[in-house]
Amino acid sequence: MPTLRIDVWSDIACPWCYVGKRRFEAAVERFEHAGDIELHWRSFELDPSAPKERSEGVPYAERLAKKYRATPEHAQSMIDQMTETAKADGLSFRFDRIRPGNTFDAHRLVHLAAEHGLQDAMKEAFFRAYLEEGVAIGDPDAIATVAIGVGLDADEVQGVLQSDAYAADVRGDEQQAAQLGIRGVPFFVLDRRYAIQGAQSADTVLSVLRKAHQEMAPLEVIEGAACGPDGC
Repeated sequence: MPTLRIDVWSDIACPWCYVGKRRFEAAVERFEHAGDIELHWRSFELDPSAPKERSEGVPYAERLAKKYRATPEHAQSMIDQMTETAKADGLSFRFDRIRPGNTFDAHRLVHLAAEHGLQDAMKEAFFRAYLEEGVAIGDPDAIATVAIGVGLDADEVQGVLQSDAYAADVRGDEQQAAQLGIRGVPFFVLDRRYAIQGAQSADTVLSVLRKAHQEMAPLEVIEGAACGPDGC
């Protein structure tokens, strides 16, 4: 049986992407053919123009209110709802600790981790660091510490951060996302024929996994008398 390739476009600065990851994992735990999955995390920047780190002292609710042209009260309500949603999926979001910044370098390290079979671990660690632990996701020293913590070599991590290594990989992911018409994340593509947009429920993800896997199965041929190139 061939592997079921799943490509996931997401941004580390995206709370719904972390929720989507958890729900995907919950679906995979119930999936009868989990061993056939080949998972690839793809880069997507929600704000490519963001500075390395935004100035401290501005509450997250205030930033959110400005972004969506909402009142601070409505923005706080959105944060509270997101926090409760995440809690139901076993996550402890701390928006009071979040230190927003540019995620480009973190995406490059996710590509480095893929070379060492640690891509999923790296993605998980960055999500946790940013959304729960208050790590400045655009600070090279901070993300280097996270990367080393999942098992990447310190010198190799610094080599990537001090160069443009994997920049083309990140841009390539983003270009492909544009070609696919992806405007929001998370976005899951299964076997290049099915797509799941957003943090869907584990039940929904599981049903699509089963359908995609079933269509990968080779035809069951019942042989009988037939004509072919060599005659009848």
